[in-house]
Amino acid sequence: MNRPLVFRILACVVCLDLFEVKGQTNDWRSYVQEMAEEEPDETILENMIEELIQLENHPMNLNAVTRDALERFPLLSAGEAAGLADFLTKNRPVYTVYELRNVPSLSFNKIQLILPFFFVGEFEPQEASLRMRDVLRYGKKELQIRLDKTLTERAGYRTYPDSVLARYPNRKYAGEDFYHSLRFAFSYREKVQFGVIVEKDAGEPLFRPLKGFDHDGFYFILREEKGFLKNVTLGDYRLSFGQGLIVNNDFMISKSWAVTNIVRRTQAPKRHFSAAESGFFRGGAAVFNLNPVSVTLFYSRKLIDANLSDEEITSFKTDGYHRTPLEISKKGNTREQVAGANVNYRKDRLQIGASAVYYSYNRKDNPALRDYNRYYLRGYHHWNASVDYSYRFSHLVVAGETAVAGNGAVATLNAIHYNPSSRLSVSLLHRYFPISYNALYGQAFSEGGKVQNEQGIYLGATCSLSSRISLTSYIDYAYFPWMKYGVDTPSHAIDGYFLGTYSFSDASKLDLRYKFKRKEKNAHYPDDESTTVLPYYTHKLRLRFAHVPEKGWYFRSAAEAVRYRQQYVSEEFGYQLSQQIGYRGKGKMTGEMYGSYFDTDSYQTRLYSNERNLLNTFYIPSFYGQGARLALSLRCAVTSKFSVSVKGAFTHYFDRDFIGTGTEKIDGSDRTDVYMYIRWKF
Repeated sequence: MNRPLVFRILACVVCLDLFEVKGQTNDWRSYVQEMAEEEPDETILENMIEELIQLENHPMNLNAVTRDALERFPLLSAGEAAGLADFLTKNRPVYTVYELRNVPSLSFNKIQLILPFFFVGEFEPQEASLRMRDVLRYGKKELQIRLDKTLTERAGYRTYPDSVLARYPNRKYAGEDFYHSLRFAFSYREKVQFGVIVEKDAGEPLFRPLKGFDHDGFYFILREEKGFLKNVTLGDYRLSFGQGLIVNNDFMISKSWAVTNIVRRTQAPKRHFSAAESGFFRGGAAVFNLNPVSVTLFYSRKLIDANLSDEEITSFKTDGYHRTPLEISKKGNTREQVAGANVNYRKDRLQIGASAVYYSYNRKDNPALRDYNRYYLRGYHHWNASVDYSYRFSHLVVAGETAVAGNGAVATLNAIHYNPSSRLSVSLLHRYFPISYNALYGQAFSEGGKVQNEQGIYLGATCSLSSRISLTSYIDYAYFPWMKYGVDTPSHAIDGYFLGTYSFSDASKLDLRYKFKRKEKNAHYPDDESTTVLPYYTHKLRLRFAHVPEKGWYFRSAAEAVRYRQQYVSEEFGYQLSQQIGYRGKGKMTGEMYGSYFDTDSYQTRLYSNERNLLNTFYIPSFYGQGARLALSLRCAVTSKFSVSVKGAFTHYFDRDFIGTGTEKIDGSDRTDVYMYIRWKF
């Protein structure tokens, strides 16, 4: 690569659009997209996007919203939700959403971010009782249809002779080469929610052999905030207790987001409306209100996929794919049962909770013994229990959870969030997860992705130096006292982050982001076959300009560079230049075009696309090698209740003759994808 030329281009691309127009910049979709590069679990992000879209379509009335509803809102931290609830209690009725500027705990950027989710309606001093005629008359219904297809032929869809398939039956997919899903949702305020989803992945058969879609699910939720039976949930749902040490299949906190949202809170059951086929509960849950105590009970029973050896579980299969005979044979081959409870006491600023969960399987969980997995869970059943707490001072929140596993191992996580004003926020978190601690549905703040084999400390801060300049930064250190997959000794990790933003106006801003990570992995010395553990370093730098008015043309220009270095190995580099241009006006049509050029040395220097997706579609591709990406999306609002969205994406590689491997292999250097999304509200 010509490095001087690269960096001259980086500077030019960002400077193309430096002009000032009034409008709105803080789009929550961009905010969530920032998390995607840190959070590898697509199910978690898809669930968050689903919930935010639902709230955007049905915004909350500031004169009626409850404290519980504010605490369920993913974009508010525990302190921000409490501060907003206190403000509304003292100042209702409010007359405009811009009165949010008077909430001390909300920064200007946070207010801009959450504005689409609130409106000012009628003041309701007393919560109206739930009446069936109102549910049927005023309930909102919505049908969503999605279809995705890759136009470029992949190996799994080719025609093979019977003799080849007899020898290699998993070389060909059993189904059609498109993705398809149908979703129906019904809601009445925050009180009643009902939905059904059916879905097939590309390669899975549709209506063959007359079994319908590969995946289906439903949910029903009834909420009565002030009743004895506060919440009843049936079907597919998600839960979160405490800080997530024993149960959390709800949202996960990325490190950059944790700067202001470090403290988690126990959540009532939520719907699982995602097409993800793992990571949720299926059964029933209920929340009983014994003010100031609430009690949550839940039970789940479902068939899950697992990889088996001698009828024992070696690992759980969570990708949800059932395309080849081998994948189909694993579908629903294991029965899982989970039951648990949470008792939560809340009085004024104090919250204390106690939780327990029990798992059982009809097969023995017995991964093939390796040094790194010596302390993994084994057996037919397991349990966890925990105690969690939080206390809110005027500008300080302290929270934590301590949990025990069935083998007696104890894990703990404790955090402090200090918010002296809307201009400054500081978070500190410590976690201690022993190597012998296991929690199958636990999901807490961590570097390694599991609540196991990790000790660490995190410090993050965000500061508004003025109305135009804001800074966000964190540093996280983690120590892994036992070996991991691909790391044959105890190891360390350091993760650093800096984001500086300059706002030219409400519509235009420039940001500079730097990310640093140091980790360790197995490696070979040069000219030596012996294996050792060596550190590697990744540096990422992004410069981005955005001009996003409320109406009219908008632009986003970005230049990114990455550097990867491993000891005794030559350095690797990469960069990406991208440009978004879109238009949204008063008419029925809106559209956006995205183009990028990337040039990276290897997978280690991969970079992520900044393109927008269709509504309710989560896909953020990463690229490495040398190539270009072009995407075009259009949306037509035929009526106020019926819309059709389409997207086409084309990727060309300059450095290869094929794309992908195995059944996903494409012969050639091009890939073309099309997407369609239909939405009907009635």
